[in-house]
Amino acid sequence: MQAKQKQILDTRLSDICIGTSAAPTYLPAYYFKNQDDQGNIREFNLVDGGVAANNPALVAISQVTKQILDANPDFFPIKPTDFGRFLVISLGTGSPKVEKHYNAKKAAKWGALGWLIPITDVFAQASADMVDFHIAVVFQALHSEQNYLRIQEDNLSGTTSSLDLATKENLEKLVEIGGNLLKKPASRVNLETGLFEPIENGGTNEEALVRLAKLLSEEKKIRESRFV
Repeated sequence: MQAKQKQILDTRLSDICIGTSAAPTYLPAYYFKNQDDQGNIREFNLVDGGVAANNPALVAISQVTKQILDANPDFFPIKPTDFGRFLVISLGTGSPKVEKHYNAKKAAKWGALGWLIPITDVFAQASADMVDFHIAVVFQALHSEQNYLRIQEDNLSGTTSSLDLATKENLEKLVEIGGNLLKKPASRVNLETGLFEPIENGGTNEEALVRLAKLLSEEKKIRESRFV
């Protein structure tokens, strides 16, 4: 959205992908620069966006809210706080949360080096979970929880939970996990336990995606009709 308004931000997709994939300790930070028609130059020094927002759903909601505040005609007559009109689909990349790698007894014995790897996992998982929890609470409070769908696999284990194992065997296993996830019941976070539980009469993830896709298609037709 910002790229449409400011040419200096209209960068190449390849630069965006490399920048947002530059996970610290796995891949190097990424630098590039962009130039607009007036000769203005903007430099970018980037690392993986997960450092700030491991679950970008809340960032997306904030961007839409900003567009409403800026009077974008695509969102008229929605109010900035009218979250009940929002439709959010959040696709997780999987986690080994159910494995419960860490406990207080073990963590109490860790020194600075012992915390080095676990603290990265904890921060990343906590960041993603807190966003899901926050959005779930807001949408439930507005009685529009059906407008928020979070699809996440919390049962990854072994090599499937690795961030940098790109072997053919592991990638095929991840594709299989994704396919199976579509057939699982649509779930929602339990606000007491933090774990996902099947939604009553919610169907499968695949059926939920089809339902939301139809809503998006209908909305697209409505918007296009305004300009006919």
